[in-house]
Amino acid sequence: QVQLVESGGGLVQAGASLRLACAASTRTFSNYAMGWFRQAPGKEREFVAGIHWNFGSTSYADSVKGRFTIGRDSGKNTVYLSKNRLKPEDPSVYYCAAATTCRSDCPLQFSNVYVTWGQGTQVTVSS
Repeated sequence: QVQLVESGGGLVQAGASLRLACAASTRTFSNYAMGWFRQAPGKEREFVAGIHWNFGSTSYADSVKGRFTIGRDSGKNTVYLSKNRLKPEDPSVYYCAAATTCRSDCPLQFSNVYVTWGQGTQVTVSS
């Protein structure tokens, strides 16, 4: 089973940038996708961004379009989430997730397509 380890969280000021990374222990599936979700205290986990590994196609939540970018490094089995112009409402625990049977038309925004989740990394934004 794939194991995921997130890194890059921390405390930043509003308007600053931050990049999260998620390293996967293996990637041996042809229909592979990875996603980022976040969960703020007292709120449900929500989709942030996703990427189909082989096709490179991406999907974003409306709240982060134009500010966040998801990318991958195939050689390192790592997915990144670059976050620009962080807002006070962005603080959350950010989780990465892996889907192993996700063809090009699978809906990346739904958490039930993902089978493995990381432990999460905390992002705090100060005003």
